Amino acid sequence: MAGHSELITTAELAEILTRPDLRLFDCTTYLEPAPAGSNVPYIVVSGRQTFEAGHIPGANFLDLQAEFSEARTELRFMMPPTAQLEAAFGRHGISAGSRVVLYSIGTAMWATRFWWMLRSLGFEGAAVLDGGIDKWTAEGRDIETGLAGGYPPATFPARPKDGMFVDKHDVLAATTEGDTVIVNALGPQFYKGLEPSRYGRRGRIPGSVSVPAATLIDPKAKTFVPLEEAEATFAAQGITRDKRVVAYCGGGISATIDLFQLHRLGYDNLTLYDGSMGEWAKDAELPIETG
Repeated sequence: MAGHSELITTAELAEILTRPDLRLFDCTTYLEPAPAGSNVPYIVVSGRQTFEAGHIPGANFLDLQAEFSEARTELRFMMPPTAQLEAAFGRHGISAGSRVVLYSIGTAMWATRFWWMLRSLGFEGAAVLDGGIDKWTAEGRDIETGLAGGYPPATFPARPKDGMFVDKHDVLAATTEGDTVIVNALGPQFYKGLEPSRYGRRGRIPGSVSVPAATLIDPKAKTFVPLEEAEATFAAQGITRDKRVVAYCGGGISATIDLFQLHRLGYDNLTLYDGSMGEWAKDAELPIETG
């Protein structure tokens, strides 16, 4: 079972590091606990400091919250207007002919979030580094330190695709649609509502199934699990190619790991609930279930 070219290995990346059209980015963000009594679920911290402490040679840095998220909402990481994204990706040197490789530290979800965003804008030349910088360093490959060098500015031509993102109204309607599967990418304790949620009410969107993003990643190697294993995981939850998939998590980030694997498996009717539980759990008019 062969996947699409959106996944690149460390060995393959090492071979193309000097390609002039390569645009290599560390996408890391950190979520730190919010102070007691705070009305936000977490504090967003840029990964720029760890990027400067060590990154793959030639890489630059993408700051998700600072440059690539909607600022006019209390929800974190929401997709901003297309014009903002065109300008931001252009500033970082991405053009229609660029070969983009994305990675992050510790978890692939920040890289897959950018992959999903780029794909939603009609850009098909992005890949996620399998294992990220964790695997790169474990193999003893070169690391450089210091500030991002920057790529020459370019024109990024966005061609937004319909249906890549849905809002709470679409998701509520989908809870009664037999041809749609709503997938929760959070851990089982949050899916079942067994532990307090930093997003508000405990539980899940009614009728959603559980495919934790963490089960799609090898915890030691940080690489994606084999496609055969991922296929079985999705199938066990009733996810089939004849159904639309709506994925969600806490803030629209880890769910992109599920979407990435589904895309590699050849599923093509995929969408992301961008507000996720950060929005749903706080809206008392929206139904929620536990257990």
